[in-house]
Amino acid sequence: MSGDWQLRAAARCIHGGGIIAYPTEAVYGLGCDPLDGDAVFRLLDLKQRPLAQGLILIGAEYAQLAPYVGPVSGPVMKRVRASWPGPVTWLLPASPGVPYWLCGAHATIAVRVTAHPLAAALCRAAGHALVSTSANRHLRPPARNALQVERHLGAELDYVLTGRVGPRKHPSEIRDALSGRVVRPG
Repeated sequence: MSGDWQLRAAARCIHGGGIIAYPTEAVYGLGCDPLDGDAVFRLLDLKQRPLAQGLILIGAEYAQLAPYVGPVSGPVMKRVRASWPGPVTWLLPASPGVPYWLCGAHATIAVRVTAHPLAAALCRAAGHALVSTSANRHLRPPARNALQVERHLGAELDYVLTGRVGPRKHPSEIRDALSGRVVRPG
């Protein structure tokens, strides 16, 4: 696992508007400060990902995600929170004022409390939620190790936090919290 100095360096990079790569439950992710529009647009350009799709945010705990989430009934939140930390990303109503670059063409925001220890430590070091999208160009296979990240995206990234991805074979499942519908199997 990466040392404290690497986490501090990654957090400084994020605070400075950088884009970093880091391990998650199944693949390497690309991340930045979700409220830094310049960084998010640079990340979308790097991935060649359409803005309309929206992005996933991860946090070390729900408190880091709560500012992005609008009102949700108690039973719905109980079901959502029972799956965390873990590899389930939930689509929840977006809080008013959430930047359009996070939601894309949707009225929802995709959020997950990560179960990956290094990704959670990175969120804690940064002090807030992070954008989390797979480390790859749009519609290409995601990187599963730091070498693949470096080979395909390294020159365009500001920092690569090295570590092992989790044991999952597929990226997180995505579910609509209000309907329970699976949007992307995990």
